[in-house]
Amino acid sequence: MLRYTLMRLGIFAGCLVVVWGAVYSGIFPRGFGDSNILWVLLLSLVLSAPISWVVLRKERDRASVQIVQKVDRVKANLEANRSQEDLADDAARAQGQTS
Repeated sequence: MLRYTLMRLGIFAGCLVVVWGAVYSGIFPRGFGDSNILWVLLLSLVLSAPISWVVLRKERDRASVQIVQKVDRVKANLEANRSQEDLADDAARAQGQTS
């Protein structure tokens, strides 16, 4: 997941540099007054989102598989603990009934 996040930040940084250059060279319009940096950031975010969606598809799927495996492992551990508690409770009740 860290790898995916770093790759996504890299794509955003690349878009930020490209948009900043395009705005200051006059290809894209400037923001109003002091809002120019917000305009550049917003435009970079809007451009990097679909690029990340397409380019990082395999990495996102790989991270998803890892997360699902971890969740399944935790669920299995919880179920194993729950069944151990049930067995111990049943044994204690059985022992209490025979006394």
